[in-house]
Amino acid sequence: MATTPDSSSLDADPAFALHRGGKLEIRSTIPVRDADDLSLAYTPGVARVCTAIAENPALADDYTWISNVVAVVSDGTAVLGLGDIGPSAAMPVMEGKALLFKEFGNVDAVPICLDCTDVDELVETVVRLAPSFGGINLEDISAPRCFEVEDRLRALLDIPVFHDDQHGTAIVVLAALQNAARLTGRRLGDLRAVVAGAGASGVAVTRILLEAGIGDIAVSDSKGMIYSGREGLNPVKEALARDTNRAHHTGSTEEALAGANVFVGLSGSTVSEAAIASMAPDSIVFALSNPTPEVLPSVAARHARVVATGRSDFPNQINNVLAFPGVFRGALDVRATTITENMKVAAADALAGVVGDDLAADYVIPSPFDKRVAPAVVAAVVAQARADGVARL
Repeated sequence: MATTPDSSSLDADPAFALHRGGKLEIRSTIPVRDADDLSLAYTPGVARVCTAIAENPALADDYTWISNVVAVVSDGTAVLGLGDIGPSAAMPVMEGKALLFKEFGNVDAVPICLDCTDVDELVETVVRLAPSFGGINLEDISAPRCFEVEDRLRALLDIPVFHDDQHGTAIVVLAALQNAARLTGRRLGDLRAVVAGAGASGVAVTRILLEAGIGDIAVSDSKGMIYSGREGLNPVKEALARDTNRAHHTGSTEEALAGANVFVGLSGSTVSEAAIASMAPDSIVFALSNPTPEVLPSVAARHARVVATGRSDFPNQINNVLAFPGVFRGALDVRATTITENMKVAAADALAGVVGDDLAADYVIPSPFDKRVAPAVVAAVVAQARADGVARL
């Protein structure tokens, strides 16, 4: 019979050792040195602040931490490459997400893993939690439920709601593709793209590329290309079928890649070298599944001009941390009521602009550790929020 190792033996693995006790803690921002400090931080002084907020709820943004804190909410049904592992097992990832919020955007974040998967229960729970937060970052909720959860929360709440698996990925893909197109002397409107995967990230990437003016784009799922008239499509895929695939590809992903300019892999499937070789000259391959890309970069590079992955051990890593800390930092700074599509595109434009004149085949997207990234994204999001009329400051 197999035995479960105890926690002390697991600490021999440096990943377990790093995670022991969790990755977060709460720190106070003011000193409590004596009775006077205590009387202001807590009773009786706190009562004056509570009374003022009761009379004018907007004051909570100024006199509590709400305006700088985001809830990282998951039900654990679509965690990284791990799938449906439940809320407890999802907590290390949500802690990690909160850590990245702080490190890269100076945004405080609280991981919340919910023991429910029903859409109504998820929405109701987050709505009840929302008064304690300035924004909601949805994380690792499986498709297609994630679309309805986000849409309903956006309609019900007057704070930013952002499903990072969708929109963080989309922003970074758009930025990298803008630069890859520029490197090859083309515009987005000149490109035909194939997206493998119609889950959260695949749908959002497709939507933002449509918004940005991609020439043509087609999406595949496990049954092949999505097209108008295909039986068994759910409402999300039916909408994709209406808005994409003007060439009406009906076969496999690999068949659609013949003559295509761009491949974006978000499916966890594999794509053959022959399919990559069949793409148009100066092709662009974003094989983003983790830990195993749809096609190995060394193989794709034999035929493609630009290759990107989701991994940190290859050039051109498409990493959501390039987007979400700056997007939320900007949204919180102006107390935005929502995150608009224009704000996402502006974030992508700013991210692409960081690369500037250093653009090269192995550098179409900056490193997450480039100190210019977050300020550029924040400034773009702030400006666009004000232009879109969703800023309260």
